[in-house]
Amino acid sequence: MPDTSTGNATTPSRRTVLAATAGLTGALALGGTAHAATPDDKKLRALIARMTLPEKVGQLFVMRVYGHSATAPDQADIDANLKEIGVRTAAELVARYRVGGIIYFTWAHNTRDPHQIADLSNGIQQASLTQPRGLPVLISTDQEHGIVCRVGEPATLFPSAMAIGAGGSRKDARTLGRIAGRELAALGIRQNYSPVADVNVNPANPVIGVRSFGADPAAVAGMVAAEVAGYQHARQLAATAKHFPGHGDTAVDSHYGFPVITHTREQWDSLDAPPFRAAVRAGIDSIMTAHIMVPALDDSGDPATLSRPILTGILREELGYDGLVVTDSLGMEGVRTKYGDDRVPVLALKAGVDQLLNPPSLDIAWNAVLKAVQGGELTEARLDESILRILRLKAKLRLLDEPYVSQGGVDRHVGTPSHLRAADRIAERTTTLLVNEGALLPLSRRTHPKVLVVGADPASPSGTTGPPTGVLAAALTELGFTATALSTGTAPSAATIARAVTAAREADAVVVGTYNVTASSAQKALVEQLLATGRPVVAVAIRNPYDVAQLPGVRAFLASYSWTDVELRAAARVIAGRVAPRGKLPVPVQRADDPSRVLYPVGHGLSYRRG
Repeated sequence: MPDTSTGNATTPSRRTVLAATAGLTGALALGGTAHAATPDDKKLRALIARMTLPEKVGQLFVMRVYGHSATAPDQADIDANLKEIGVRTAAELVARYRVGGIIYFTWAHNTRDPHQIADLSNGIQQASLTQPRGLPVLISTDQEHGIVCRVGEPATLFPSAMAIGAGGSRKDARTLGRIAGRELAALGIRQNYSPVADVNVNPANPVIGVRSFGADPAAVAGMVAAEVAGYQHARQLAATAKHFPGHGDTAVDSHYGFPVITHTREQWDSLDAPPFRAAVRAGIDSIMTAHIMVPALDDSGDPATLSRPILTGILREELGYDGLVVTDSLGMEGVRTKYGDDRVPVLALKAGVDQLLNPPSLDIAWNAVLKAVQGGELTEARLDESILRILRLKAKLRLLDEPYVSQGGVDRHVGTPSHLRAADRIAERTTTLLVNEGALLPLSRRTHPKVLVVGADPASPSGTTGPPTGVLAAALTELGFTATALSTGTAPSAATIARAVTAAREADAVVVGTYNVTASSAQKALVEQLLATGRPVVAVAIRNPYDVAQLPGVRAFLASYSWTDVELRAAARVIAGRVAPRGKLPVPVQRADDPSRVLYPVGHGLSYRRG
């Protein structure tokens, strides 16, 4: 029962669990067995037949909700829920709309710490299962690792997809999926919107970038399949390949605009499709749509999320995929440009979507689907088709039998020493040395004992790591240097640059973290003035590796592909020579003065000479 003293749901007793799920397990029993591992469609259809139309509509939605507790969130979160959803709590959301899924976000205060997350998950499940004909909720999140992470420390955080691509090890990709899947499932999160299957061929891509494994379709396909296999090994978590039909070649962020992909059908087949084909062959449980227009695949002007030719014609019929299709967030501008929020969910279902993710107004979207069925635009049989896929996945994940998680499971599986060591070892294999003139690296603590660390300090992807300059300085200090941190930001002022230059003159070497440097970036001016001091400067691209093209004067340049602690600590060990750099560029870097020419090709990456 809810523990009102803490605002969290306590772990339900076995008696509570059995009582709450008795109707489900009884209905799903095969051959008199109370716990059926793989209920057949006949049993699932029987569940669907018992549902009212409003309950069916609710099963199709995956919704955000504010708060750390299902029943007693903070007042600010209650206020946010009332404003955006018209309910006070997650429990009220489930009771009013009978949603089939809930998505966790850091900014919604769902993910404070592992034990709290597990309590929140149990509270949501209890709220749903105590409803008439209650079903367990499929709880999801975006835990891509790298720059998109909703669950932070002390859970295990891995390098970004592009870093994994730089490491080149499918075994490491499988390990990431296996460990991440085990930890998320222990928190009650059973659907992860990862891996990213987009092939990032556009350096100007503002939304994918290092979230992609790289620019080579075959290499990306191999990594996607390997990570999916890792998640499947975890057994209780569904992976999601995204963003179909491919978001890798766009200069527009679909959160804020409507990207158009101009690839021909032949280019799509050879460039964008291979990772999704690999995901389907690997048995991926869900695929997320992209809010992009691809005229070669559908010339109607509709986004792929609303395109029947793309989702049914290509994904289901050509690629043979019969798993779950989930939209990207319906609050993004890319899907709202052409149609109103009342039409989008209906058109998505008509296109072949199963799950409707995070509409801006659940009330508008939910009622639009209900009215579309009542008015005959959608049939109840069409809803049943998607609900069957949703229930198949819930059954496969054993949610119908084991909806709750335990605090003991959190302690056994989340952020364990073996998991953290695995993440560190993987990170060491991803750090990429792009430039090392005069064998400046590795730095010696005997010849360069005093190190100044400056640069950008973007906010932690998970809210629990960083700041990057502090992490690098602390890691170098642990390795025997005397390192100090000076945050200069992504757009340092002239005064900030002057302070950094003054501090650099007192140091033996400077490490600068760069973040999306452009030709006119103040970061470029910072690096140039640091170089003018005559002190050795080591640059670490903490996001896109393309920064190296803008900083030709730097004698030593590393790419870490993200700024979470695990990647920065690995970069520090490479700088100090504790490990040799092993990463290879998974994307080409074009020249800054002539983007038609390649400065560093795919596969470029230096190491340290021995002897």
